[in-house]
Parts: sequence; structure tokens; C-alpha cells
Amino acid sequence: MPHPHAKGHPGGPPPGPDADGTPALRLVAWETTRRCNLSCLHCRAGAEDEFYPDELSTAEGEAFLDDLATMGKPIVIMTGGEPLLREDILHLARYGHGLGLRMVMAVNGTLLTPEIAHQLKQAGIQRLSISIDGPDAASHDQFRGQEGAYQGALEGMKAATGEGLEFQINTTVTRGNLPQVEEIQETAVELGAVAHHIFLLVPTGRGRALTGEIISAQEYEDVLNWFCDKRGQVPLELKATCAPHYYRIIRQRAKETGEKLSFETHGLDAVTRGCLGGQGFAFVSHVGQVQPCGYLELSAGNVREKPFSAIWRESQLFKELRDPDLLKGKCGLCEYRRVCGGCRARAYEVSGDHLAEEPLCMYQPPRAQKQQGS
Repeated sequence: MPHPHAKGHPGGPPPGPDADGTPALRLVAWETTRRCNLSCLHCRAGAEDEFYPDELSTAEGEAFLDDLATMGKPIVIMTGGEPLLREDILHLARYGHGLGLRMVMAVNGTLLTPEIAHQLKQAGIQRLSISIDGPDAASHDQFRGQEGAYQGALEGMKAATGEGLEFQINTTVTRGNLPQVEEIQETAVELGAVAHHIFLLVPTGRGRALTGEIISAQEYEDVLNWFCDKRGQVPLELKATCAPHYYRIIRQRAKETGEKLSFETHGLDAVTRGCLGGQGFAFVSHVGQVQPCGYLELSAGNVREKPFSAIWRESQLFKELRDPDLLKGKCGLCEYRRVCGGCRARAYEVSGDHLAEEPLCMYQPPRAQKQQGS
């Protein structure tokens, strides 16, 4: 699920928690439709090009956006599936924009014509995300399950550029494309993207069949260190998603070099944390189910039964995720648990426990080593 994040927070870091300790909602992904014209190998939803019943109606979507507008104007990611297959998507984008929400959209690019790019710009969409998972048509098309997907994505980016609609490139890192990630990033620069976000594969939905494509803990560590090295070297905003270790790594490196870690020196990387599920981010499914993220299919409530703002404050699931002292295994013993937290979806897929230790982390906290040695 591609996430087009904000460019940053001019003037300072994101807002702090409410008086009752509830963290501010900074970002919400709304699965506006599950329908998709591609059959991506890693799709968390297993989406198909067919009608999915019971999607939130236009009126329900408007009510949801009204509620979000009372929560400090979070960024709203209109995602899918492929959101351009939803008939009222332009209306909903325009409606959210009119409420003062920062509306962005995650598309695969294949349906993005110059006319649609113009309509999205007019409706108030401020950024698109388009995924590139290989440096050429053969690799990308194989991953996306459709011949022509790569060329379609390129044409979509060209259409966005023609309208002055900024776009970022998202890449899901797998064993197959790991050797090509740097080449993909170079392609992002050449295509005029404003950002490159990498996603570390979480095996949900169709992605469960890709367990052989999950990189090792060492490869995970290596690619995140490479990504950290690229900060300031490429004209792109860089963000690692579903990769909470990144926030441990930048702090370890700052400690080693004596570099000051602050909003001024590291931007959002210095003031945000790894797994944001239930802490600054939430996902709302096509039928209104509220989840910590699209990959962790545990329900915190449903917007058809209770306003999202109430679910955000009151959900027991979210309260558990907000307490790093509830983490188990070595995550619970880790001195970086408040800035990393481990991928809760990956932990759940492996163990059935959303508070279990992250299975793809090679870091051994001193407290865990001490326990093992005693």
C-alpha cells in the first residue's frame, strides 16, 4: 500500500499528543476501493479487477472526512486497490480539500492520463505516489502482474509532471530487486520524482506466497544503512516504511559520529518513530474497518458504528500499541523500543501476537544479551 507522505512540517516538528495523552493523528490511509486493474504479487488485499460490495458510500466518505477535519487536519492518503476506479473519487478528493485536509493519492499510474492528472490537480490532490519495483519493464511488469504496467507508470508520471502535480516513487524491497534498488533510485531522480520511499515486504494477502522473497535480517540492515547513506546525496526526500529499524540505525550512527540528531538536521526522521500504527497513523478499509495499518488486519473499530475520532482515542488495540513497555521478547528489552517498536504487522504474521518481537531484526539489545548470559 503506497503512502505519499507530507513533504515535512515547515516551522517545526509535528504536533504533540492531546491533553489525555492520545497522540496526534498525522496520517490516515483510506482504502477508497479494493478494486484494482493490476494483480501485484505482493498485494496485501489480494485485490482483483471486480466490484467489491459494501464500500463506504459517498455520504459515508464525506462524514468520515468531516470527522478527520476535527482532528488537526491530518494528511489523507486515498489509496486502494486503484482509487481511480472509484467513480466519485474526484468528488471525495475535492470535498476533503475543501475541509482543509491535505489530500494525496496512491495510484499505479496506468490509468493516469493528462486529462485525469488535470482533474486531480483541480480537485486538490497535492501529491501522487506511483510504485516502481524494478528498473525496467520486464522486472516491474512481472512483479505487478501485467505486461505494460511499467510503461503505463512512466506515462502516468509524465502526465503528472505536465500538470505540475508532484509525485513520489515507492519501491517494495524484495530479494529479487534488492541488487537493483540503487538503480531504481537513480531512475526516480531521472523521472523527476520528489521522493523515494522504500517499503520492506510484509507477507500479507497475496504477499504470503512471497515468503521466499523476504530479505534476511542482515540484508535488511544493509539496505537501511545504504538508504541512510543516501540522505543529502540525491535530490529526493527519502523515507523508509515498514522498516522501523531505520530509526534505530540513524540514532546509532549519530551516536557513533557525535552528530546532533534534531528536526533541523534530520527532519522528520529525528522526531518520528518506526511503527506508527495507532500512534500517528491508521488505516481505514473499503468497508470502514479501522486498523493500525493495512498490513495488520486487526480491527480497532468501524467508522460505520463509531466516529473515527472516538476510535482513535478509545480503541484498546491502539492503546496497547502506544505503550512500548508492552512489547515482548527482545523488542521489550530494547533501548530503542520507543523510536523503533518493530514492525507489528510482521510480528503478528509470524507469531499471531501483535506485541511479539520483530522477527527480522538482528540487533541484540544489551539487556537481552545479559538475560541470555545469565
